[in-house]
Amino acid sequence: MARYYDVHPQNPQPRSIGQVVGLVREGGLIAYPTDSCFALGCSLGNRDGLERIRRIRKLDDKHHFTLVCAEFAQLGQFVHISNSVFRAVKASTPGSFTFILPATKEVPRQLLHPKKKTVGVRIPQHATTQALLAELGEPLLSSTLLLPGHDEPLTQGWEIKEELENQVDAVIDSGDCGTEPTTVVDLSGDEPEIIRTGAGDPSRFE
Repeated sequence: MARYYDVHPQNPQPRSIGQVVGLVREGGLIAYPTDSCFALGCSLGNRDGLERIRRIRKLDDKHHFTLVCAEFAQLGQFVHISNSVFRAVKASTPGSFTFILPATKEVPRQLLHPKKKTVGVRIPQHATTQALLAELGEPLLSSTLLLPGHDEPLTQGWEIKEELENQVDAVIDSGDCGTEPTTVVDLSGDEPEIIRTGAGDPSRFE
């Protein structure tokens, strides 16, 4: 049964954040709010958590998972950022963008796109997400909480708890969060490719 945490949107309670991060470190899967809707998240090396996300969302092995990072400086540990895309990524973070980039050896193999060896990265602008990342000290392995058969992501904490009661370990409700997924931009090739148009303005990559 999922634990439910009602967290202040601007000043998340450290005790609640600590308890949620404790669950993540113990191998738990959480549903948490970001600036562009809810996401499912677990620790980087959590294979069981990864498979649970796949089952909940019915994903195939070509799905790009996302590493949700606290700050720009953290990206260099997990993805290769060429000089040509450095400024564009830096200018777009934090914000509602997910970037597909070539992964470094720090990223577990099971997270990578099987052919491209790429992974998604993003830096959210949301107090609760940032509090989780600060306490955890590493990125959250994440995927947008978009359920099979749904046209839009779930955006209400209580609704998520009802829907995923026995499939996640915790739900964090932090009031209103974004209702639109991130804009996904593939920067692993010679030219930027917009994979999904969402909350972030894609014009700078067109």
